Amino acid sequence: MKITSKKTSVTLSLMGIILLVGVDQLCKYLAVLHLQDAEDVTLIKGVLTLHYLENFGAAFGSFQGATIGFLILTVAFLGVLGYIVWKIPMERKYLALRLVTMVFAAGAIGNFIDRLAHRYVIDFIYFCLIDFPVFNVADIYVTCSCIVFIFLFLFYYKDQDFDFLKKQREDKVK
Repeated sequence: MKITSKKTSVTLSLMGIILLVGVDQLCKYLAVLHLQDAEDVTLIKGVLTLHYLENFGAAFGSFQGATIGFLILTVAFLGVLGYIVWKIPMERKYLALRLVTMVFAAGAIGNFIDRLAHRYVIDFIYFCLIDFPVFNVADIYVTCSCIVFIFLFLFYYKDQDFDFLKKQREDKVK
């Protein structure tokens, strides 16, 4: 059963991505405005703190200084992701996959914007209870969408649900 037209789906996805990126960028703007060169803000004592950090690396501070590589990888990955999303059949069972890819793309784009604008990513959320690395809203999008995708892949979708990707390759070979 088709849920909507491809054009409508892409338009809604783009609107969702723009909204999510806007939320991420607004939070980062507020972090710069209120946290940069300021004392940390404790939200839950011993658990959650707002702490400004300029991250020149990747997730959780790894691969410091590889900004150009991240920019190239992000563009390539978003291109592949966009191609796959375009090929996903317009059936209700793929709605979750479309939503997860939309949230993931928003996270990647949010951090991409930071790297382009500043050459670093603005992080500001710190779980001091477990000394977790400082992160941001875009990181939450990426992490949560990856977890949901793994869950969908393991427990919801079957191998044959991804045959649409194989069919595209087979059509090109013929």
